[in-house]
Amino acid sequence: MTHTRLQGRPAHGRALLSANERGFTLLELLISFAILGIIVVIIAGAMKVSIQAVAKGEKKLASIERFRTSLNVVEAQIQSQSGLTYDDNGERKRYFKGDHESMQLSTNYSLWGGDKGYAVVSYAVETDRDGKQSLKATETVIGMDNPRETTLFNLMDKIYFEYFYKGPTDEKGTWVDSWTDDVTIPEKVKLHLIEGERDFTLIIPLRTASSQNATATPPAFTNSQNSALPGIFSTLKR
Repeated sequence: MTHTRLQGRPAHGRALLSANERGFTLLELLISFAILGIIVVIIAGAMKVSIQAVAKGEKKLASIERFRTSLNVVEAQIQSQSGLTYDDNGERKRYFKGDHESMQLSTNYSLWGGDKGYAVVSYAVETDRDGKQSLKATETVIGMDNPRETTLFNLMDKIYFEYFYKGPTDEKGTWVDSWTDDVTIPEKVKLHLIEGERDFTLIIPLRTASSQNATATPPAFTNSQNSALPGIFSTLKR
């Protein structure tokens, strides 16, 4: 009898051991790996979207910062326009001249800031094959043959200049499309940067205009249909 009970115990223990050590089946492992794979894909996708969003935001901020810096450069150079002249076959002429898509002036504000002295700056609007326009600046320090060029604005739908003139007897001035007079300079310059339906308009007064034009003879101009805007800046919105 005792012998029979001893034989029954090992049989019962082996059954319990087999149930506890059975582990996961192949199907359960496959399902676990599939779920883990889905989780990894979801996390990787979320990380990719986050990285792209951060990169896009940084690119946007860099573009805005470049836009503001370029505006500050153009404003500083135009406001610092100097009264320098050059000799053209015995006739003294000013460096300032401009039309709808280009402008030239002498200034004591260098775009690069490394060279001291006065520089002649030329702005020119260029159009690429897609119809987008950019504004390029070429600067040459007077007395040196080292022109340097850079792009200030790009991928704009339209870029153009206008020039403000007010005669000695005029109550109101007018904006003109071009300025070719060699004696006087405009009181203000207007730069249009058009992107879609937005027109970023910067109106910059020339600090030396009043003194330089005091004894000059009023020139002939090409009138524009646009009227003058008060103040230095119009509303500038991004």
